[in-house]
Amino acid sequence: QVEVVESGGGVVQAGGSLRLSCAASGRTFTTYRMAWFRQAPGKNQEFIAAIAWSGSSIDYTDSVQGRFTISRDNARNTVYLQMNNLEPEDTAVYYCALSTRTSGSRYYAGRYNYWGQGTQVTVSS
Repeated sequence: QVEVVESGGGVVQAGGSLRLSCAASGRTFTTYRMAWFRQAPGKNQEFIAAIAWSGSSIDYTDSVQGRFTISRDNARNTVYLQMNNLEPEDTAVYYCALSTRTSGSRYYAGRYNYWGQGTQVTVSS
């Protein structure tokens, strides 16, 4: 069984930074894509960023482009989300997701077959 665990959430003032981490453990995969999604209260789940196994393919949603950076350390089976210049609108539960599937849009939650429990990020104004 695969376990995906996020960490690094917290409370920060607007303009501040946080770094989320996501560690995958359990079954070993040769390659997999990882991504971050978030869900704010009363809103639908939103794609934030994704990164391929090699790191050569990276995608961001427009609202975080230039502020957030996704990266990964395959030796540690860990993906990171560096979040800078945070805004109150970034307040949400952030979820890490892992995909072993080779089909489906990387922006779509259904592509990802393993999920973490979520970590709360709160940005105060």
